[in-house]
Amino acid sequence: MKPLLILGGRIIDPSQGIDMVGDLLIAEGRIAQIGRVSPPDEPRSVIHAEGMVVSPGFIDLHCHLREPGFEEKETIVTGTRAAASGGFTTICCMPNTEPPIDTRATVEFIKEKAASEGAVRVLPIGCITKGRKGEEIVNMDELAEAGVVALSDDGNPVSNAQVMLQALEHSRHFNLFLSDHCEDISLSARGVMNEGLVSAKLGLKGIPAAAEEVMVARDIDLAEATGARVHIAHASTAGSVDLIRRAKEKGIAVTAEVTPHHLTMTEESVIGYNTNAKMYPPLRTAQDVEALITGLNDGVIDAIATDHAPHTYADKQCDFNMAAFGISVLETALGSLIALVHHKKIDLVTLISKLTSEPAKILQNSEIGTLKAGACADVTIFDPQAEWFVDPAAFASQGKNTPLAGKRLRGKVMATIYGGNVVYKDDALRIDIMQYQAGPRIE
Repeated sequence: MKPLLILGGRIIDPSQGIDMVGDLLIAEGRIAQIGRVSPPDEPRSVIHAEGMVVSPGFIDLHCHLREPGFEEKETIVTGTRAAASGGFTTICCMPNTEPPIDTRATVEFIKEKAASEGAVRVLPIGCITKGRKGEEIVNMDELAEAGVVALSDDGNPVSNAQVMLQALEHSRHFNLFLSDHCEDISLSARGVMNEGLVSAKLGLKGIPAAAEEVMVARDIDLAEATGARVHIAHASTAGSVDLIRRAKEKGIAVTAEVTPHHLTMTEESVIGYNTNAKMYPPLRTAQDVEALITGLNDGVIDAIATDHAPHTYADKQCDFNMAAFGISVLETALGSLIALVHHKKIDLVTLISKLTSEPAKILQNSEIGTLKAGACADVTIFDPQAEWFVDPAAFASQGKNTPLAGKRLRGKVMATIYGGNVVYKDDALRIDIMQYQAGPRIE
């Protein structure tokens, strides 16, 4: 593996409090040196990153790769390529596959397929209950030994509080956190978008904020009772933010994530019966968006996760009530999120921390989300000013279902490096193989 030298970028690594213009040297798949790198004594690949940001590789705590069982929507190969295109070097795949990820065999299938054919690191999340039916907890010992990093029935809530309590109690023995899809189905039943003025005008059945918040409150109470770690998936309402804030103030072991779309879009996107704006949780109000951004800034919400949910053309090109929930996100995440920086809603360092060091803390993995010397060389290079148009036909993902189709975004991933290998490169980025000579440098 040829050493790789990244020259002159703005290096931002929240895990070390680094924000500087400098160079980054990668050797043998590891971070070798950061700062001003000495002239090399051997040929190296050189990436010219002037005017760009160099950060740890992004980490996604929540995505759907669909394989096994739904390969017409996405595969491990296409999903990991999409992740690389979006700057993600580590992705955690959800267990709503067929069969679900509730046995050692399915975990091992995913790990082996990702290792042999995937473009980036894939960390499987196992089921909380067998078959994701919410009735009987899985064999956690088997799944932990097989290598899952968390447990979730995502797509389905664990509606039975006694089952959730039992799962939390058992999870402590394996140091696994439970990522819960917070939905009271008695309140959300048959709903297809946020309940409010827009749903009333469109004549669509709404999903009230309470459908999420009731379950968030329950999970927090159970986490307090057991001392186990609970993670609130795709938080979407101001009420959820308040509940999580109070839980953290009490010292309860709760973490939370928010998606790019819930930070940047509102229920207004559904107008015109746009099925590509149909997702769960539904897009909420402008007031909810502001509360989520505030929660992100003050540390109540720990991470940004994509909830990448690819679907086929037929899944979305139908009546709104019949359309599948979910959108394709991995390749548009950065472009959407950088808008928050451009509009001064969040600073760049905070944004990067929510995509790198903070999710790494939740995973309790010190090898990722950092540019520390000796760490795995997972690096994302992006140009925060580069403008581009979203063309779903050009996605690496099989899921072309995005409400951003045709939109102009400012902020683009230029290269993704996983384990020292360039797994994605924009055509505009220069990579040379050369013997770099020392000379005057502008610091």
